[in-house]
Amino acid sequence: MFSLFNWFRYASPQTFYPLAGRMIPWFAGAAAVFAAAGLYVGFFVAPTDAQQSEVYRVIFIHVPVSWMSMFIYLVMAAWGAIGLAFNTRLSFMMARSLAPTGALFAFLSLWTGALWGRPTWGTWWVWDARLTSELILLFLYLGVMALQAAIDDQRRGDRAGALLAIIGAINVPIIYFSVVWWNTLHQGASVSLTRAPSMARAMLAGMLLMSLACWMYSIAVSLARARCIMLERERHTAWVGELAGSAS
Repeated sequence: MFSLFNWFRYASPQTFYPLAGRMIPWFAGAAAVFAAAGLYVGFFVAPTDAQQSEVYRVIFIHVPVSWMSMFIYLVMAAWGAIGLAFNTRLSFMMARSLAPTGALFAFLSLWTGALWGRPTWGTWWVWDARLTSELILLFLYLGVMALQAAIDDQRRGDRAGALLAIIGAINVPIIYFSVVWWNTLHQGASVSLTRAPSMARAMLAGMLLMSLACWMYSIAVSLARARCIMLERERHTAWVGELAGSAS
């Protein structure tokens, strides 16, 4: 089967560019469908929480974007590691394309967390272990993008950004396990792979639907951004010239 469909064929920008173009509408459409379903379940079907009343509904945005902020960072670091190991142009391009989306999710995680924390904890911000480590994650995203932009040589910038991303990946398990390792103000995980979820099924369904929406959105916008990076970096190559000629 793998001999019939050679994945390595798509390791170059020239062959990956049209594939990404075909995938973007599907992932964007899936993101819209999952988001509509998740918001409907979260705000109209899920029951009111007995302790936090209606304010808890921010979790249908806060939890998915928090998950994705960590997951995207690990994927970005993985692409950077692949680029360093095999010196592949596409790997560095994919790493660059993920950073802005990850930074957006990290910011949304902090912002929605503040909206949740004000009525729940009585304050917008505390230097809690999870909040602080999530803030560090946002700074890491911004640092990777700033480092890449500050170096004129794109290849050197790619390598420097990849190294910073790989080093910063140690912060992700700190975020995830912070509520276990330290006595923090942030509540523990309601969803775990090792035990049954401690929430109503409708709440869990809404959260998972929104998580899928964030995932599909991340893929769509990252692929779109990667295509822009490919055109910018490969503008002097023959295949980009052919694209420009066919478009005109």
